[in-house]
Amino acid sequence: MKKRLIVPKFKNEDEEHDFWVSIDLSDYFVPSDFKPFNLEQFLKEHSEPKTTRVTIRIPTTVVKSYKQRASELDVPYQSLMKQQLSKGL
Repeated sequence: MKKRLIVPKFKNEDEEHDFWVSIDLSDYFVPSDFKPFNLEQFLKEHSEPKTTRVTIRIPTTVVKSYKQRASELDVPYQSLMKQQLSKGL
């Protein structure tokens, strides 16, 4: 690394674009500063956790209650159930 690159906070994308167009990264970095990037490995490490299908029987009244509450919150009822199940652990 030649010198430290200080990236400012941008007000909008145009301002950010102008900044990146105006600088020469070779003033800040040398080739040895970079390492190979493996997109597949990155996605594997940063993807959302996998899910597993589970089949259970729940009383109809409970499902109706979830559907009603989910409707009030404007979210899918299954998502609401998963969220509350996660909080209970």
